[in-house]
Amino acid sequence: MALTETNLTFPVPFRKYKGKVRDVYTLGETLMVLVATDRISAFDVILPQAIPFKGQVLNQLASYFLQACKDVCPNHLISTPDPNVTIGLKCELIPIEMVVRGYLAGHAWRVYKSGERTICGVTLPDGLRENEKLPEPILTPSTKSTIGHDEDISETEILKSGITDEFTWYTMKKYTFDLFRKGTQMAAEKGLILMDTKYEFGLHEEKVYLIDEIHTPDSSRYIYADGYEARLVSGEPQRQLSKEFVREWLMAQEFSGQENQTPPLFPTEFLESITSRYVELYHQVTGLEFKPDPAENIEERIALNVRQALLELGMPEL
Repeated sequence: MALTETNLTFPVPFRKYKGKVRDVYTLGETLMVLVATDRISAFDVILPQAIPFKGQVLNQLASYFLQACKDVCPNHLISTPDPNVTIGLKCELIPIEMVVRGYLAGHAWRVYKSGERTICGVTLPDGLRENEKLPEPILTPSTKSTIGHDEDISETEILKSGITDEFTWYTMKKYTFDLFRKGTQMAAEKGLILMDTKYEFGLHEEKVYLIDEIHTPDSSRYIYADGYEARLVSGEPQRQLSKEFVREWLMAQEFSGQENQTPPLFPTEFLESITSRYVELYHQVTGLEFKPDPAENIEERIALNVRQALLELGMPEL
């Protein structure tokens, strides 16, 4: 059974926002309940089929990395009361995705392959190959869109637009590179390469906090370090543990998220392989065994666990 959507209720005024993957409930002025569903998106489009246990993998990975990186910068995590749920500090979203790249892959490679050499104000040298390590990590931010596609944006454009102030921007920039350095180190310890990833930040009492998920297969591109150089030289595809293989399958079906395109349905075998890849990544990056909670009524389990957690935080009972 897969979790496609939730409709939780609370004893205080709340607002619900349905993201591409998460159902986000804002409670009053202090708390957010983020439910990782099994929805999957690609090219900023929510695909029609959900992936069993994907939400549990994402939520538990995000919690694992938020805990591991709390010495790098403050983050919103308060507790993880359910396999699919994070309770976090309410922050005002800064609508910029901080995309950091250590290797030329994915969207950046497609732009580079088309002949462009400047991405988000960063100029890359000629002669780079797909998946090649960049001379140094680069920041290629994008606007955070609630509807439609995110758009690449440069640092100069961000500062001119007033999306955020200069101090906040440079704080986010510092945290981004520090987090990427930490994530790269953690991946290397497990025999993986963190090729690129994205971070999101928010403001709470004028202080910058890391929010949402980090270093998960939805937000990051991982490959195995073993065999990387040989595959790079031969031009063979790298062994992936990210969601990129889903995008590649969709592109092979001539779907790339363009207007008026209908996403194709996954064959059963491919659908099952997506779950397997998410579970494999969880085990590979944490060294832990993934233990799915196969509850028949997932939303009922979530509601019970969230209610207990909120009671412990001092919220009145329903």
